[in-house]
Amino acid sequence: MNTLVKRPDNKGFFGEYGGSFLPPDLQPVMDEITKTYEEISKSPDFQGELTALYQDYVGRPSPIFYARNLSKKVGGAQIYMKREDLNHTGAHKINHCLGEVLLAKKMGKKKVIAETGAGQHGVALATAAALLGLECDIYMGEVDIIKEHPNVIRMKILGAKVIPVSSGLKTLKEAVDEAFTAYVQDTVTQFYAIGSVVGPHPFPMMVRDFQTIVGIEAKKQFAASPGGLPNNLMACVGGGSNAIGLFTAFMDDESVKMYGVEPSGIGFKDGEHAATMTLGKPGIIHGFKCLLLQDDEGNPLPVYSVASGLDYPGVGPEHSYLKGIERVQYTTINDKEAIDAFFELSREEGIIPAMESAHAIAYAIKLAAELPKEETILMNLSGRGDKDIDFITEHYGKEYGID
Repeated sequence: MNTLVKRPDNKGFFGEYGGSFLPPDLQPVMDEITKTYEEISKSPDFQGELTALYQDYVGRPSPIFYARNLSKKVGGAQIYMKREDLNHTGAHKINHCLGEVLLAKKMGKKKVIAETGAGQHGVALATAAALLGLECDIYMGEVDIIKEHPNVIRMKILGAKVIPVSSGLKTLKEAVDEAFTAYVQDTVTQFYAIGSVVGPHPFPMMVRDFQTIVGIEAKKQFAASPGGLPNNLMACVGGGSNAIGLFTAFMDDESVKMYGVEPSGIGFKDGEHAATMTLGKPGIIHGFKCLLLQDDEGNPLPVYSVASGLDYPGVGPEHSYLKGIERVQYTTINDKEAIDAFFELSREEGIIPAMESAHAIAYAIKLAAELPKEETILMNLSGRGDKDIDFITEHYGKEYGID
């Protein structure tokens, strides 16, 4: 059974979630993107060009690594990692950025614009734009610019224009707001390259399709192991692109349990977490319907996470659907647990993870301790932590022995 042909429907809905809730004058723009994507994505030329870039530019396939030291220390299930941190640009984001920029170029666009939180999407988009000859504007909250300074410099080196966002909480949600405002001022020469499986149709479908390379590779790689399939899959969830990229290839394998890990931050009070799947209710944000952290009037609530790429009040509509049908279990990890896991993986395996990925690592450690040794956990190590080391050492270094 081919999971990809089942979702979404022709209006972009995953069950009750998704769709396109846009002003009437913008809907034809999305319809054109949908039509062009459906045509081009089936083209052997497009597929061949993207496949060649994945192999020769990104460095795919990314390997699966058996975290032997960490597994031994935890005692219990064996932990494996899909090393998306080894991709060119250091995260999974390059998978869909190359696809989106190729699409934009085929459509005759001159510039790509986007939001970014942790900066990984911004770096990947700036990289793809430089490679393929398009201009690039990146909107980033002022709080995230300070937290993720190394990625800001990388974007500028790559030729992108980084536009600070000073409204609201000055983080990811506000960056999306301002990027979309800039986009609607010129939809003819610009292409809004959304950074996750969020936004109006066709973006949740399109970004997912580009990210499925992660799970397709992982399934083939794991098939060579004695078990054939991992018992458990795990990934962090903000918007949810790295998680859906891993999960999709295994969706019809009922023996494989799936876990999405979101941030509970410093508590479950409003503004102290981004636990959308845990506490959200159906609502509309940025042109699509999903589970949403919202007030009584339906306005998005303020959110927080130590990981800039996870502090979004919404989530991908497919994740909302998968929770409803109980195919994926969604859980939370707090800041302290994620920071502990950041240092644990660094010191046990010599791998410095992104703070976003550290949430999945923390839950993998927690779950592994509860499972028998013959079980396996495959988690998506979605990014590397170069971007986080200044912030982490400044705020938490002394606690972990860094002067």
